[in-house]
Amino acid sequence: MSTNKEIATLAAGCFWCVEAVFQQLKGVETVESGYTGGHVKNPSYKDVCSGETGHAEVIQISYDPTVITFNEILKVFFKVHDPTTLNRQGADVGTQYRSSIFYHNDTQKEIAEKTIAALNESGAYADKIVTLVEPLNDYYKAEDYHQNYFNDNGDKNPYCQMVVRPKVEKFEKAFAEMLK
Repeated sequence: MSTNKEIATLAAGCFWCVEAVFQQLKGVETVESGYTGGHVKNPSYKDVCSGETGHAEVIQISYDPTVITFNEILKVFFKVHDPTTLNRQGADVGTQYRSSIFYHNDTQKEIAEKTIAALNESGAYADKIVTLVEPLNDYYKAEDYHQNYFNDNGDKNPYCQMVVRPKVEKFEKAFAEMLK
C-alpha cells in the first residue's frame, strides 16, 4: 500500500453500484461505503433511506494520485451514473441518491467545478448536470454488511444481478485500460 494517498468522496446513487466500479481501478487502494451531507449524527441505513436525514449514500475512495488522478476519478464518476437527474438514479429515488462530489480541499473543489462547467459547455449530456459540489463535513461509515456488497452478494441479490452487474459490465468495457 502506498504512503502517498488521497481521499475522494462521491455520491452517485446506490453505493453498492459505485463501490463495485471504483474497487476495480488501478491506483484505488480502498473503497468504503458510507453517508455524508446530512444533519443527523451517526445515521443508520434505515435513517438515511427515510430521506429525512439529508445524507447521501457515498463511497469514500483512498487512492494513490501518482497512479490515478482526481480528474481521472471524476471522468469515471461522470460516466457511471446520470449526473443530470436530480435526486435519482434509475429506480432509486430520494435525496440520498443525489449526485454529489464532497470535496476534501480547495483543489478538489476547483477541479470538480471546472469539470462540471466543461461537461456542460461541451454538450456531453442533453440536460444540464445537477451534480452538487459540497464540502465534506461529517462522514459515517455504513454498516459492515454494505461494505464490498456486490462482490459478496452479486450472485445472490436480485438488485445486484439486475442493476449493479450491468453497470459494472458497461464500466469494464469503457475503462478496460484503467482496470487493475
